[in-house]
Amino acid sequence: MAWFLYMIECEDGSIYTGITVNLTQRYQAHANGKGARYTRSHPPRRLLVSVEYPDRSAALKAEHEMKRLSAVEKRAFCKQQGVSVRKSV
Repeated sequence: MAWFLYMIECEDGSIYTGITVNLTQRYQAHANGKGARYTRSHPPRRLLVSVEYPDRSAALKAEHEMKRLSAVEKRAFCKQQGVSVRKSV
């Protein structure tokens, strides 16, 4: 079963990172205020990027590495994936 690392741009310009097996369902949970605690107080604006991994272990490792990056590095990663991201206010 494939797992996805995903990044969401929040309305305040911050970036939330998570993993899931169902991107559509997970994004809807965030958008409806039923997702992560962070996205309840920082509502999502859009899904920025998703990267597929072969299993949960690989996705968790990628998520851990992504969360260690600075905001500037996360935006650079998104830019490499062809996504433009505004800076936080």
